[in-house]
Amino acid sequence: MARQRSNTVRIIGGAWRGRRIHFPGAPGLRPTADRRRETLFNWLAFDLEGARCLDLFAGSGALGFEAASRGAAAVVMVEASREVAAALAATRDGFGAGGVQVVHAQMARYLNRAPQAFDVVFLDPPFAQPRLAEDACRRLAESGWLATGAHIYLEVAAHAQRPLIPPDWTLVREKASGDAHALLYATS
Repeated sequence: MARQRSNTVRIIGGAWRGRRIHFPGAPGLRPTADRRRETLFNWLAFDLEGARCLDLFAGSGALGFEAASRGAAAVVMVEASREVAAALAATRDGFGAGGVQVVHAQMARYLNRAPQAFDVVFLDPPFAQPRLAEDACRRLAESGWLATGAHIYLEVAAHAQRPLIPPDWTLVREKASGDAHALLYATS
């Protein structure tokens, strides 16, 4: 019987700094690189304490667990793969992260629920499905998922065309590095 390879990333700051997140390999699962996460969390430094965060394409959980480690009050991680969602729940339990909720659902199905207002949203969909980013942005903007002044982090393939962004979102920061383009927006 072949043994499935487990991947790991580490938390780079906050209460769980240095702790490792283990996750199974899955098609399209590409954790945000340490350097890119460090940049992102420097951008969000003063906006995380007590924030409600949504990690809409959770994958490895690196963004959501990093936010919780750095003081977010609540983090909802949405993951389409049952196996990856189970690994996220195991990490949450291992960390004793009571403020982290793991939801096994497709992005569109999750966003069809009654909305909750989030202060920070992480959007890092699989690069092979660029329309997911645009669809997620539209759904978030139209349905009351964003608190006033919310920040939305979007990571897209460096070579890809930028998705259409809702007109009331303002680009606050951006940085291209390696295979990805990191964009941080704020709502008005």
